[in-house]
Amino acid sequence: MTPPSRAELVDHLVRTGIAGQVDTPRQNNLKHYRRLVQGDPYYQFGLTFSREWTFSDVLALMAKRCGVVADEDYLWGIDTIDPDRTVDALETVADRLARAARDRERVMVATGHPRNLGEVYRRWKDLLAGHGCEVVTAAAGYSYDVSGEYPPTRRILVWRDGVGMVVDGTAPRHSHHPFAMRAALSRLTEEGEPWPQLVIADHGFAGAAGEAGVDTIGFADSNDPALFLGEHEGKLHATVPLDDGYLPEDYRPLSDYVIHRAGLA
Repeated sequence: MTPPSRAELVDHLVRTGIAGQVDTPRQNNLKHYRRLVQGDPYYQFGLTFSREWTFSDVLALMAKRCGVVADEDYLWGIDTIDPDRTVDALETVADRLARAARDRERVMVATGHPRNLGEVYRRWKDLLAGHGCEVVTAAAGYSYDVSGEYPPTRRILVWRDGVGMVVDGTAPRHSHHPFAMRAALSRLTEEGEPWPQLVIADHGFAGAAGEAGVDTIGFADSNDPALFLGEHEGKLHATVPLDDGYLPEDYRPLSDYVIHRAGLA
């Protein structure tokens, strides 16, 4: 494995659209920011906030932390993620993974984007396990209903190769909900087992872990402001801004960069 340099990774992020000009349109970003400040739990990812955020506040933070266009009058079209902010966050992640490996921490890994980000998480999880980290899973089979979403509406928590995700009975499903992570932590408590010391996740898996006080690394798209707010308020260790809808192979240079910096290879 030959990891990219920082400049090469920035170039890759922009070339693929993982950062730079991204596929997530401006109008979708702004809609999600409004839904968050209106208190819609689907966009809060299980997080609560210590202050009342306005739309202007959220846009300003997303411009600073993610790199979206700061102009409130820009309502429609292409929006952006700053690739340097992406790499800065990845370097923070790498340093945290290095600490987890050094201290042989308990880690939990889960994703609401199993088809896109699952491979990144699986590689990091395997390498951490190889350095003596315990991979924590819990509450397999826990289920909940998501009436109003595309059927089938039953979601079931499963752990595939140690990576948590929800399925609809057979197929992995995209998920924003915090319920599965809450159930996993609750089950550990019920069974007298220690919680993870580090969670690597996204969407509601990351939000619920951060809300519960677990040291959490989250990945988030430009239309997922909750994790950035959570990081700003100290509930997440790091949030990585990126377009989260690409193929697994598109994220490999990103994964390689983190692995190399963390000394996990």
